[in-house]
Amino acid sequence: MAMGQKDPVLVVLQLTGGNDYLNTVIPYNNPLYQDNRKAVGIPEGQILAFDNEYGFPPYLAPLKKIWDDEKLAIMHGVGYLDSPRSHFRSMDIWHTCEAEKVGTEGWLGRVIREFDPKKENVVTAVSFGPCLFRALAVPGVPVACVAGALERYGFLPNIQEPTQRQQVLERFSRMYQPIEGSGVMEYLGTTGLDSLKGADILKVAPSLYKSDVKYPSSSIASKLRGIAQVHLADLGTRIFYCDHGSFDSHAGQNPLHAKLWADVSEGLEAFMADLRQHDAAENVIVLMFSEFGRRVRDNGSGTDHGAAGATFVLGDRVKGGHYGEYPSLAAEHLVQGDLNPNMDFRGIYSTILDKWLHIDPVPIVNGTYEQPSFLH
Repeated sequence: MAMGQKDPVLVVLQLTGGNDYLNTVIPYNNPLYQDNRKAVGIPEGQILAFDNEYGFPPYLAPLKKIWDDEKLAIMHGVGYLDSPRSHFRSMDIWHTCEAEKVGTEGWLGRVIREFDPKKENVVTAVSFGPCLFRALAVPGVPVACVAGALERYGFLPNIQEPTQRQQVLERFSRMYQPIEGSGVMEYLGTTGLDSLKGADILKVAPSLYKSDVKYPSSSIASKLRGIAQVHLADLGTRIFYCDHGSFDSHAGQNPLHAKLWADVSEGLEAFMADLRQHDAAENVIVLMFSEFGRRVRDNGSGTDHGAAGATFVLGDRVKGGHYGEYPSLAAEHLVQGDLNPNMDFRGIYSTILDKWLHIDPVPIVNGTYEQPSFLH
């Protein structure tokens, strides 16, 4: 089926915990890299070079193949002004696009509301992870959350008789009736029943799925396989969200970072192969982000919370390459020991909203930002 007949789909993979930018896209020809990375620096002989300046560590080999195919865009120096070094506050800013005040609406929740204002499809967005991500949360907007393998997912799997199931679901939703003045219960009251209906719809996906692609046994590969199953079941899901981590590498960084990224890049390789095998890759892009990068100088065993980071977008319709400038490693250009962000993350969202999902980005990201042109 041609792209014109298929709605564009966005998959977000959140690298939770602050991924180390310098050890992911390595400026290996810059002497300041090795000077600052006595403990955690990747030896030059192991680096998979893209060009004379940058390369991946060896455990990103599957991502390097996507780069070589010109289907991986790397956004440099991503962040926002006056970055807080708190995981929670920083994630909140990425999720709500509100840097000055605490936001109440997730950016993707707004997108879902735009796509499906009448809530005709409760699986417009599907999240794979332990909880509902803030980016998806807008009161009254349904999101189906899968907290394990799709095969074992569902609500009351033992009650098959439809009338009986409906009675139990309605009784369950009454338990979540809004309590005056309580935002949380109000949220559950409006979205609880929709989520349960979503569970019933998603149950069909594994039974419709056949694939020769063998996914690795990691947790992120299992989430990506679940996303492939739902995407291939053609249930009208437009937004997928999953996470992997924690990338919070204060100590013992090298084995931790290597394992996390090997799992992500091998999982993505299987996912893209699966979609291509089913002729279903053309209308999918994957956005990978982390809430901040890490300090330029290591701490003797790991790295502490930083500011600017790298954001990645990959897919068959992505114009691969470097976007933006790698921030300077020179001491006089650092901000409190960190790389200084020079690309606002809301610009990346804006490109995806405008050029991929065909939605006006301004009300979603709360403003106008320069859009890097990483889509064909």
